[in-house]
Amino acid sequence: MDIASLSMGLAQSNTLNDVGTLMLAKSLDNANTMAAGEVAMIDAMPSQHALETSVNPSVGSNIDVYA
Repeated sequence: MDIASLSMGLAQSNTLNDVGTLMLAKSLDNANTMAAGEVAMIDAMPSQHALETSVNPSVGSNIDVYA
């Protein structure tokens, strides 16, 4: 077995492993950024009740509890 080719093969394998790890880290960072943006958009939305009352302000605001 040739030591030079073994050394080059191991170096190439280590380089590919490092690149794969960095790409995964970047992908996770992007996913975290996207998730934080989605959470911020959901928090900024008005509630379902506010949306319903803006369309039909009198519907659902009074409940008849007398039978």
